[in-house]
Amino acid sequence: MTVMAASGRTARPAFGSALAKAFLYSFLICLGIVVLYPLVWMALNGFKDNGQIFGDPFALPSRWTWGNYVQAWNRGVRDYLVSSLLVTVASAICTVLISAWTAYGLTRTPMPGKPLIVGLVLGGLMLSPTVALIPLVRMLQAIGLYNTYWALIILYTAFRIPFSTFLIRAYMLGLPKDLDEAARIDGASEGQIFWRIILPLCQPIIISCIILHVLFAWNEYLFAMVFTNGSAVQTLPVGLTSLMSKNGTNYGVVFAAMTISALPIVLLFFAAQRYFIRGLSEGIGK
Repeated sequence: MTVMAASGRTARPAFGSALAKAFLYSFLICLGIVVLYPLVWMALNGFKDNGQIFGDPFALPSRWTWGNYVQAWNRGVRDYLVSSLLVTVASAICTVLISAWTAYGLTRTPMPGKPLIVGLVLGGLMLSPTVALIPLVRMLQAIGLYNTYWALIILYTAFRIPFSTFLIRAYMLGLPKDLDEAARIDGASEGQIFWRIILPLCQPIIISCIILHVLFAWNEYLFAMVFTNGSAVQTLPVGLTSLMSKNGTNYGVVFAAMTISALPIVLLFFAAQRYFIRGLSEGIGK
């Protein structure tokens, strides 16, 4: 009797654990379908013409041809992609380097009034970009940077520094200061400590900040629309809008262009998701 009762007690937790695991897997599969299906549907519609899209939007293409993708690429997506890559990469590098150096100063070096400086830096998170549009337009026009790549690079960097500094600072607070003291004893300067010791240790949060910045800069529309007025410097969000207005009846080309614009971000996230999750969990959790 005792043996049977014990086996019954062990069977119930095992059944409950298997049921919970099955429920979790089912939920994750459903969530994956919800996230991935719009991307797959968008890519498939890039192979269709307007008759197939409006006639049966959820069916597979009747003919698998790359004509819409080639047409979208030749009608400006190539130039918009180059502009987005240039602005995104340059602003990401500037943002991460400035934010990391600022976080290093706020966590690893003594300075008077440090809490006030931290409050001022993080106060930039409360600044709305929309409120500053008119002064920024006049300022950039006055210094000759309006309708240039530099306008977007400077603006994206300035408005993302507070958030990136907040993440990197939280990560640096968890690093032991014995490393700094040992390096100073060996004669290392502050720059050498930052570049050779602290920055390599912050690799996970640095990658997380880069991914978050890329997601912001790649999809940002307001600044890209206001501070650029020529197709030579327009980024993908604005370029896709103009492409849609020029080819409003050819939705296959529009879907193809949207698929091309989304592909780099999807590939980047899947390639760096391990570092992204690790950096955020270790940084925000401190």
